[in-house]
Amino acid sequence: MENVKEKRCYTVKELQEILGVSRSTVYDLLKKNEFRWLQIGTSYRISKKSFDEWLDNKICTE
Repeated sequence: MENVKEKRCYTVKELQEILGVSRSTVYDLLKKNEFRWLQIGTSYRISKKSFDEWLDNKICTE
């Protein structure tokens, strides 16, 4: 099996860890369409690119 060079999607659990928030908070962000995501069966995958862009825009630069 080939190694994946760069991850293109995050899981809900990964976003929880990155943001330091609860699972329900991540699902609230998905409902608000804060970034692009897709559902595969019962699992959600969040576009790394759109999440990273969203996060960059939310970071205060003061």
